[in-house]
Amino acid sequence: MFITDNSPNVSAHNFVFKTLDGGSLSLAKFSGSVVLIVNTASQCGFASQLEELQSLWERYRKDGLIVLGIPSNDFGGQEPGNASEILNYCRDNYGVDFLLTAKTSVKGPDAHPFFLWAQNQLGFLAKPRWNFHKYFLARDGRLDSWYSTMTPPTSDKIIRTVERLLKEPTNGEV
Repeated sequence: MFITDNSPNVSAHNFVFKTLDGGSLSLAKFSGSVVLIVNTASQCGFASQLEELQSLWERYRKDGLIVLGIPSNDFGGQEPGNASEILNYCRDNYGVDFLLTAKTSVKGPDAHPFFLWAQNQLGFLAKPRWNFHKYFLARDGRLDSWYSTMTPPTSDKIIRTVERLLKEPTNGEV
């Protein structure tokens, strides 16, 4: 699927990622939830953000936050492992139990369509420039905001965004 238009009928819920076990994960599954999508790399100097992502998820998951890690080898070859190596490393070293997809390209001609769409929606500066680039999806699948690698998951900026989005009504609520 290649979606880059600005049609109001296109949301993040139109995209599907492969799971670590080879299945499919539709973002539509998360309708009604706030989703934080992060391209991860276990061998990156910013890998400690995995622990912060876990902490953020533990703090807000009961309120409707989903954290979705997208392992990528695009920047510096810092995610060289296979699916089981990625999963084991993230769990054993950072206690990760939030969702991780299969290794996915986030830049260039092989980029997953979600990342092309996100750049189109939020502008050139919104594309991942390194590992641990962050996108927030509102409950309705709208792409809300992005944060660079340099913004830690437990920063005040991220916390404010999570809390603001969690306060937004779910589908059909007033």
